[in-house]
Amino acid sequence: MAGAMLPRPPTGPSSDAVLDRLTRLHPKIIDLSLGRVERLLARLDHPERRLAPAVHVAGTNGKGSVIAYLHAMLEAAGARVQAYTSPHLVRFHERIHLSDGPIGEAALLALLEHCETVNGAEPITYFEITTAAAFLAFANEPADVLLLETGLGGRLDATNVLERPRLSVITPVSIDHVQYLGGDLAGIAAEKAGILKVGVPAVIGAQPPAALAAIESRAAQVGAPLYVHGRDWHAAPADGGLIFRGRGGTQTFPAPVLIGAHQIENAGIALASAEMLDEFALDRPALEAGLARAVWPGRLQRLRAGPLPALLPAGWELWLDGGHNAAAGIVLGAVAAEWRDRPLSLVCGMLNTKAAEDFLRPLAPHADAVRTVAVPGEAASLTAAEAAARARTVGLAAKPCGNVQEAVEDLVRETAAPGRILICGSLYLAGRVLAENQ
Repeated sequence: MAGAMLPRPPTGPSSDAVLDRLTRLHPKIIDLSLGRVERLLARLDHPERRLAPAVHVAGTNGKGSVIAYLHAMLEAAGARVQAYTSPHLVRFHERIHLSDGPIGEAALLALLEHCETVNGAEPITYFEITTAAAFLAFANEPADVLLLETGLGGRLDATNVLERPRLSVITPVSIDHVQYLGGDLAGIAAEKAGILKVGVPAVIGAQPPAALAAIESRAAQVGAPLYVHGRDWHAAPADGGLIFRGRGGTQTFPAPVLIGAHQIENAGIALASAEMLDEFALDRPALEAGLARAVWPGRLQRLRAGPLPALLPAGWELWLDGGHNAAAGIVLGAVAAEWRDRPLSLVCGMLNTKAAEDFLRPLAPHADAVRTVAVPGEAASLTAAEAAARARTVGLAAKPCGNVQEAVEDLVRETAAPGRILICGSLYLAGRVLAENQ
């Protein structure tokens, strides 16, 4: 978020105990359905009907970056902006961003306890009940716009209870969450396209042909006008910046502040979305400010302070990224291909629900070594030994380690020249690293 800082843990009573209780209201972490959240929202007097105009964002990769750019653009234009994103990296409060920053501890605690009381013992997933709490928080505060990220999928995602958002956005769709959405790209795209609503315009990022066909089919069914990358708008790198061509003509912008060639596309989606939000008068200064000020922690973020960077000799760099699927691996591989000034090593931890080989394969030609770790506190984590075995199948020289610190220390010992270390493979791992090093 524009100017956002991750909230620090409270010194007094914590909402963590309530959040822990909420995880036990349903036997499954994920159980895609709208019935349970609709029941609770009705008992809460339908806060989802009292929200600011919403930009509803689905897709596989890039959702958070697009929201970060839009958030900064809208704030630069003087709008009061709310945002709902997931998962969090350090504290749950990051998910509910009010117009003045992440929700405070006292307000969050009160909302969670209220939703818990109103729900009673009825089964409901953690994401569903916390989404209801977020909607209540947003409904209780005046705002000009709400940036709303889906959790998983779209059609049956708890955020999809909105009857008529102001704008829908679908970022690039790729294979992910196959245990919930299936392994077929067209089917996954159809689930994401479930956020499209009757008469609501939608900005569509670059898509594989099968995904775009599924999105267009859904749009035709509901009568949602599409603004499609490659047909209606275009974004490409140009002279160290970004060239965008849309309904307002062709414009050149400075390069976005977030790192990586993929951020040109994410910034393009945000610019295309800004074109559709004409009521906010997003002029060129606001657009440029948004591209320059967007903040999205844990995504190709350089760590400069804290216990881990302190382990590095002079000339070394430490980077962090929460990408965890094949598409994210391609993105990181493209960045790594440009990092030619020093040897690159990886510290990688992944969940067993992800295709580790597909994530690591694009990175393998550019990394000299990898140290693998288990993701702390995650029952679904690959063990360090399992992750190392997966890494070896794509040609990486992998060695398991007990934790991230041990992995970094080992790479420093084993690398002759000043090197660059990238910690990657899991948002949960990224969150743990940030919690200990920010």
